[in-house]
Amino acid sequence: MKKYAPALIDVVLVIVFAALGRASHDEGGGLAGLANTAWPFLAGLTAGWIATAALYKEKFDPWLVVPTGVLAWLCTVVVGMLLRVVTGQGTAGSFIVVASIVLAVFLLGWRLLAGLWLHRRVDAA
Repeated sequence: MKKYAPALIDVVLVIVFAALGRASHDEGGGLAGLANTAWPFLAGLTAGWIATAALYKEKFDPWLVVPTGVLAWLCTVVVGMLLRVVTGQGTAGSFIVVASIVLAVFLLGWRLLAGLWLHRRVDAA
């Protein structure tokens, strides 16, 4: 389970991002609407994970802020926005900025906190 935890955390946070965005705009649509909003970003996240694993092979560590978190975040935003353009979904400048910030806080933030917690735990031992 520990091996898959970072991927699961990332997926949950991208879905939370999509849900928060839909809620802030009073958009309905239930699960179908949420899936429609989330899928481009989940595809981008997947691309980021694949790119990181391919680039860093045996050195790949999904818990690291750099490079895993940064590549996952960048791909989530860039690929997600490109897929939104291709599928006719909105990509207003303000949305790109807000999405970039929120996804950075989510995808980098938990890794930073986990690293600090682990470092503190090792120091205490």
